[in-house]
Amino acid sequence: MSGRGLILGIESSCDETAAAVVEQGTRTLSSVVASQIKTHARYGGVVPELASREHLRAIVPVVRAALAEAGVGLGDLDAIAVTAGPGLAGALLVGITYAKALAAALELPLIAVNHLEGHIHAVLMQECLPHGRTDHARVEITHPSRNNNYAARVGHPLSFTNESALALVVSGGHTHLYLARKAQGAWSYRLMGRTVDDAAGEAFDKVAKLLGFGYPGGPWIDALARYGNPKAVPFSFAQIKIKVHLGGKPPRTKAAKTAPVANLDPRFMFSFSGIKTAVLRYVELHGLRDEARARAARLFAPGAEARLPQSKEEALALCPQNVIDLVASFQCAVVGDLMKKSFAAAESLRARRILVTGGVAANRELRARFSAEGARRGVRMDFPTLAMSTDNAAMIAAAAWGRFQAREFAEESLSADPSLALGD
Repeated sequence: MSGRGLILGIESSCDETAAAVVEQGTRTLSSVVASQIKTHARYGGVVPELASREHLRAIVPVVRAALAEAGVGLGDLDAIAVTAGPGLAGALLVGITYAKALAAALELPLIAVNHLEGHIHAVLMQECLPHGRTDHARVEITHPSRNNNYAARVGHPLSFTNESALALVVSGGHTHLYLARKAQGAWSYRLMGRTVDDAAGEAFDKVAKLLGFGYPGGPWIDALARYGNPKAVPFSFAQIKIKVHLGGKPPRTKAAKTAPVANLDPRFMFSFSGIKTAVLRYVELHGLRDEARARAARLFAPGAEARLPQSKEEALALCPQNVIDLVASFQCAVVGDLMKKSFAAAESLRARRILVTGGVAANRELRARFSAEGARRGVRMDFPTLAMSTDNAAMIAAAAWGRFQAREFAEESLSADPSLALGD
C-alpha cells in the first residue's frame, strides 16, 4: 500500500472492459477502456454471451495498461473497486471474479460499487480539484492473442462543489432521476423517477437499427439530427399512469430494480417504447423499410467503413431528407421529454442544480437544450466530459472513495447483481 488513497477501479457491466487508477476519489491517474463496438455492431446491439467472452480476453491487458499509464504497481494500491451491478450477469461476473482474486492475492480491501452511482460520480469526482485542472492521456493496447487495438479514454468533468443535486442518469440501460445528497462525507440517493420500459439510450439504438444505421445508435442519431427539421414529424408522449393490476410492483423493465412504482410520482416517470413504435409505424407507412435494409447492407458490408456524416452533403449521401427529418424529430421529442420531467422534478424539490450523466449525456442537442433551459430557470447544469459520459472505471473508483474511508468493504460472498438498486 502507498497510503496515497490509490484505488484501482474495474468496470465490466455491459460491453466495455475498463480499468482506472484514481487518487482519493478525485484525481484520475489513468483510465483505459476496451470497447466491444466492432464485435456487437453486426448484430445491432449487445449480445450478452459475446460480451462476457470479450471481457475475459480484455480484462488482464486493460488492468495492466491502467497501472502502467498511472505509473504505479500493484503494491502501490490501497484498494480495489468493482462494479457489482446493475448490468449483464455474465459480464459483471468477469470483473467481480478478477477483482476478488486480485484483492485476495494482494490482501487489499474490495469495494463493491453500483454502476448508477458511478455515473453520478463521473461529475461529482472533481468537486475537490482546483478549477481549470485537466489531466488527459491516451494509450492503446493490443491484446496478446488478437490484433485489436483498445483505445483508452481519459477526461475530467466540470467542477461540482455543492452538497445536493437532482441527478438524471440516462444511458442505454437506464433512465433514472435521483435526488443526491451529501452528509458527513457520504452521498445518499433517493429515487424520484425512472423509465417504466425502455431506457432512452435503448430507444436511440433501436431506432438507429430500424433505419439501417450502426450500433451504438446514439452517435448516428446525434450526427444526422443536426441536418433535419425537428418539427417535421409530430411525436408525443402520453401521461404515465400506474397500472392497477401491478399492485404497486415494478413493471417489466431492463433497468435496475427499484422501489415500487406506486411510490413514485407519475410526473417524473419515463416511457420510450411508445415513440420507438411510432417510428416503426412511420417507416412502414412511408415505405422506408427496404431502403433501410439496403443502407444497412451497404454500411456494414465486409470491408466497408461506416463513418458518421460530417456535413449535410454526407448526410444526404447516406439517406434522403425525409429520413433525416424523422431522426431530428425523434431526437427532439426524446430530449424534450427528458427535459420536461427533469425540470418538473427539480421544481418540485426546489433543486437548483441538475446533473445529467450517462451515455446519452454526450448528445449535443441534449446538452444545449438542458443548458439553455437551466440558464433560463436559474438552475445550474453539470455534465461529465464526453469521455466520462460513457462507461468507464474512473467513475467506479471515484464512487468507492467514500466507502474506503468508511471501511465499507465487500464480503467474500460478493457476486453479480444484474438488478442492483440504488438508493431509497
